[in-house]
Amino acid sequence: GLRVAIIIGIAGTCIGSWIKVISVEPDRFWVGFLGQSIVALSQVFVLSVPARLAAVWFGPSQVSSACSIGVFGNQLGIASGFLIPPVIVNTKGEPSEIQHDLFVMFLGIAVFTTILFLVIILFFKSEPPTPPSYAQAQQQGETQIGFLDSLKRLMKNGPYVLLLTAYGINVGIFYAISTLLNQIILQYYKDGEEDAGRIGVLIVFAGMLGSVLCGIILDKFHRFKETTLAVYAMSLLSMVVYTFALDKGIIVVYAVSGLLGFFMTGLLPVGFELAAELTYPEPEGTSAGLLNAASQVFGILFTSIYSAIFYSANDTWANAIMSVMLLIGTILTACITSDLKRQAAQAKS
Repeated sequence: GLRVAIIIGIAGTCIGSWIKVISVEPDRFWVGFLGQSIVALSQVFVLSVPARLAAVWFGPSQVSSACSIGVFGNQLGIASGFLIPPVIVNTKGEPSEIQHDLFVMFLGIAVFTTILFLVIILFFKSEPPTPPSYAQAQQQGETQIGFLDSLKRLMKNGPYVLLLTAYGINVGIFYAISTLLNQIILQYYKDGEEDAGRIGVLIVFAGMLGSVLCGIILDKFHRFKETTLAVYAMSLLSMVVYTFALDKGIIVVYAVSGLLGFFMTGLLPVGFELAAELTYPEPEGTSAGLLNAASQVFGILFTSIYSAIFYSANDTWANAIMSVMLLIGTILTACITSDLKRQAAQAKS
């Protein structure tokens, strides 16, 4: 259920945040590592929530927009991670100053997550009194099936497996570029650390805008496969442009990076919603969770591949390989059969 999952997620985040508060002494690195690991494990209970929450609480004309706003929230957290630490922590100060700044930042985060924890305990409900749609009512009326049985059916669903692979490729490449962004920028622009940070923020904010716009488009037209394919193709085009634009001036890099973030992150809610349509009446949390898992696996793989090519050859070759992978993902997306089961169930009402 939503309430149990969210409470576990925020409780772990809160506990991990307080552990980090007591880790600011220079000899307590492993305490900080423990706290951060608890926070990281807790996000598993939160990342897949947007698709499930949107389906449980919102009707067919709002579900995609609600999912996109949930993804927007995830991206807002990432953007805050880019923006807040450099403002609070002076990394060029004395060790005692850095320790004090870290304590202030960790304490602020711990207090904030504690407030969130209390608000969720008091006000967050697992589901509304009545289902918001016919499809959701039918889904809630289904006999509860074990997770492994649901997993087996998902793995036998051909269109979903194609989406799972294509989605993992796209988001995995996005993770690889984000991870190595600093090294890529510094190769062309010396002393470009601040530019790399700002470009990272721009990518995230552009992605937030893309997520919301894609959600609105889905709610308006209900063209799930077509929207997914269009966003994927634009991600490929943006990646090709990015490959050959890095040496054209820092302003060009800003513009192209924003375009890349807009479409690559815009695929997140679109992928969640298409997965929900292809796999209905399976729980949206399961299909979305597998998409997140695939993106993590591909993210580790592509980060390793990109890094190896980047340091042994150059970034142009690394970006070209990523473009080829996006081309493969675009072809896989085009092969998905547009079997919108949730829309069909809703039409019966």
